[in-house]
Amino acid sequence: MNNKGIKATYFDFSNLDAEKFKTATQETLMMTIVSMVFVIVLGLLLGLILYSLAKSNKKSSSFFYSVVSILSNIFRSIPFIILILLLIPFTKALLGTFLGAKAAIPALVISATPFYARLVEIAFREVDEGVLEAADGMGASKLEIVWKILLAESRPALISGITVTTITMIGFTAMAGAVGGGGLGQLAYYQGYMQGDLTTTLFATILILVIVFIIQWIGDLLVTRVDKR
Repeated sequence: MNNKGIKATYFDFSNLDAEKFKTATQETLMMTIVSMVFVIVLGLLLGLILYSLAKSNKKSSSFFYSVVSILSNIFRSIPFIILILLLIPFTKALLGTFLGAKAAIPALVISATPFYARLVEIAFREVDEGVLEAADGMGASKLEIVWKILLAESRPALISGITVTTITMIGFTAMAGAVGGGGLGQLAYYQGYMQGDLTTTLFATILILVIVFIIQWIGDLLVTRVDKR
């Protein structure tokens, strides 16, 4: 059996390159954190727009809700690996390259924002109508209702949505690695799978799982602390 066959059959953790894994982990975390900052801000705005249009009695609101909803569903439904390829011209025009961790961020944001926006809309819909009507009857402005009622009352659901979206984002970063997006996904695919180094693929997978478990733990902890029910 040749060396490649032996390498693909047995795991050898002694040959792991710690520096490469450190860099890949940092890239994965960078992509996730930077992308999620944009996703949270844009998702909240888009979710609020969807919620407001759905609540409005105007005929035009129903039309615009359908348009925004359809566009949101389109970008949410496109498989990420295809979306990142479709966005190569846009990414290259924006950043000057379509390779590397930074180049994956536009596709990550565009893919995850509609997903989180839907979770935001659902969270806002679950807020007690009686509380909203009472605030409106007391003369609260729309901004006060959004800030002090909608956002405050839906915090547990919003945080749960952020947790789910962040974990989904980790999976997206791994897929981005298969097309040169950097991070643990690229390390697992190019050095692991393509070179028959299953040890690298296994260890990269373990690191991704550790990151996911930590994110889930932090999210659950925050939800427990802010949920007053």
